Amino acid sequence: MVVRRQTSSGAMNVHHLELFYYVATHGGISAAVRAIPYGIQQPAVSGQIGKLEQELGVKLFDRTPFRLTPAGEKLYAHVHPFFNALPGLRAQLSGGDVPELRIGGAELVLRDHLPEVMKRVREQFPKLKFSLRSTGFQSQVEEWLHGGQVDVAFAPVYAKAPAGLRTAKLAKLPLVLEVPTKSPIKSAEELWRQKIISEPLICLPHDTGIVRGFFRELKKRGVSWPALIEVTSIDLVARYAAAGNGIGLNVLVNPKARPRGVRILPLDGFAPVVMGAIWRGELSEHATAAVAGVRAYARTRWPDWVCDS
Repeated sequence: MVVRRQTSSGAMNVHHLELFYYVATHGGISAAVRAIPYGIQQPAVSGQIGKLEQELGVKLFDRTPFRLTPAGEKLYAHVHPFFNALPGLRAQLSGGDVPELRIGGAELVLRDHLPEVMKRVREQFPKLKFSLRSTGFQSQVEEWLHGGQVDVAFAPVYAKAPAGLRTAKLAKLPLVLEVPTKSPIKSAEELWRQKIISEPLICLPHDTGIVRGFFRELKKRGVSWPALIEVTSIDLVARYAAAGNGIGLNVLVNPKARPRGVRILPLDGFAPVVMGAIWRGELSEHATAAVAGVRAYARTRWPDWVCDS
């Protein structure tokens, strides 16, 4: 693709346009550097974008807070369809007409629950190729979706869908605390009576919705829990709690399970975690089948916790 500028110096630099695409898609230079599929440093991206703006004679975006200018929005609308379609084009060229479904989301879902669902989806679409990306960071899931790197994600969803994305609620899973087996603590109420809890809380990153919701409820109860150990998966939460590093904040996935080394303390009155599907635009038939499969799986596994919408 060659994009012409109306000057005497000829065509714009396609590499500059690609970098601009990543910056505009991910909402800033730092986020773009993490998403670009080849090694490039932040100063290099900033310098190349500066050259593009100099060549065009316009400012393309405000840096802090990030916002595309009218000229940037016009350029992004022009280059987005091309660069966004490249991953799918590469798959078509290398794999013929083999359909592909790219799935992202919480490790909990992808590791323990999706294998059975995808087995059934592949029975429906025998030629389907699928890939998985897992993360404990909700912001990473949203970046993948906005950047066209995944087609659908399974992760916590909230009352308001992230900007530009759509969601469907699938199941409500209770929050629990995990204490070492030898801990004298028998209930969460014992902790709340302390008001300021000295034992470290082992949890997912503090900016995740699960942890934010937990701390909102603590604040209502007048409880402070200042010491945190942040990990990237709920499996690590349980492992570190079992090893005596603190008390884990986790999601009750299987009420009949007895995790080794920890006891489960119910969190009465705390809002459950709503797990669901997140996507951008319209779902393909393969992604639709995956969402329907996860919903059917949830009805079988968690009949009392499934969401109807």
